Amino acid sequence: MPEISEQDYNQQRLQQVNEALGSGMFVYVRKLFQNMPAYDLALILESSTAKSRPVLWQLMDPDNHGEILEELNEEVRKGILKSMRPEKLAAVAEGMDVDDLAEVLRTLPDSIYREVLNSMDSQDRGRVEAALSFNEDTAGGIMNTDTITIRPDVSVDVVLRYLRLKGELPEATDSFYVVDRKDLFIGSVSLASIVTAKSETIIAHLINSEIEAVTVDMEDTDVAQLFERHDWLSAPVIDAQGHLLGRITIDDVIDIIREDAEHSMMSMAGLGDEADTFAPVIKSTQQRSIWLGVNLVTALIAVAVTSMFDGIISQLTILAILNSLVPSMGGVAGNQTLTLVIRGMALGHVGDSNSRALLNKELAVGFFNGIIWALLIATVVAIWKQDFMLGGVIAFAMLMNMTAAGIAGVSIPLLLKRMNIDPALAGSVILTTITDVVGIFAFLGTATLLLGQ
Repeated sequence: MPEISEQDYNQQRLQQVNEALGSGMFVYVRKLFQNMPAYDLALILESSTAKSRPVLWQLMDPDNHGEILEELNEEVRKGILKSMRPEKLAAVAEGMDVDDLAEVLRTLPDSIYREVLNSMDSQDRGRVEAALSFNEDTAGGIMNTDTITIRPDVSVDVVLRYLRLKGELPEATDSFYVVDRKDLFIGSVSLASIVTAKSETIIAHLINSEIEAVTVDMEDTDVAQLFERHDWLSAPVIDAQGHLLGRITIDDVIDIIREDAEHSMMSMAGLGDEADTFAPVIKSTQQRSIWLGVNLVTALIAVAVTSMFDGIISQLTILAILNSLVPSMGGVAGNQTLTLVIRGMALGHVGDSNSRALLNKELAVGFFNGIIWALLIATVVAIWKQDFMLGGVIAFAMLMNMTAAGIAGVSIPLLLKRMNIDPALAGSVILTTITDVVGIFAFLGTATLLLGQ
């Protein structure tokens, strides 16, 4: 029997839930949800229409609400939170990690956010407010404060007795952090070292002082790169004075990597990385209209350039047919370079130190691609229309536009980055405008010079 894919299984389960809801079998759905992990429940909510989500949410176990909220994307989470009273939110918050709770609270309107904080006990409120004081895109915004610290002058036996007394460890604990009496970070001791060392061994002898602590204001993308470079499972977070504030675990880093990937993909289409697939029609229309309007302006620029050559187009109607070919090829080539460069910038591979080398490389790639496709298209057009001059015109335009596409694909994201504009969001529109204008101008301008009567 063939194995069913995870995607097909999720769709079958969603269909099962929808059919049960349509038949009014709410008790059956509630029982079905009891055996599902939080991630799967979040997936069902995100895969359902906005109208059915409140019903599904009520059928899910309230004890799991906190974990489900952690897994939801921001847009869907906002819709769920609107239906929850502040005191209910405060109760849900009790079982959530501080970093996840801070992320949830940031999506709330200010008035509700204050009500939720006031509903918490003083200790939880203090921890959440501390987390909210940091920018959400920094180490402080994603760190957790559930950290076990130990002193360097105690023995392994003392630490083990303390751990047995505590009864449980925070999730994803692979190391304990050693601090002095002022909570200044000294180093870390792995859990494996504690378990395997002799009971009389002093912790100072087990410290790994080479562990690289993360500063609280470090960008989250830089944190992700450190985890990738060092294969960390967790890392300590310190302030400017070296005091230990908390830790970041690998699950937080995976979220960062996933969000960055979604951001790059969705921004290319002018959409937010938390866009809701099943958002209401009016909301989706509003979100997309902005970028469609920007695209219309750029398209009108290309139309304006085309209108400059009405005379030659009216003389040779074949030019109107071939006019879209050169900009199209340039746009594809430019987007290949643009995507490569944006990815390189996100991974830290591209910067001021090597941008010139990359520009030279992509310029050469664009030139050679231009020669290859120019010769091919020129041959096709010359044979088709029995006009070698027309073939030469389109070949020249193709070469110019493919070369320009290579230059633009590198320079646009670098310039946007310097201007603090997201290259993934604006780069594609600017690139398309450049390749359209250069392609049309090169093709029709050359045709006017060589073929015009």
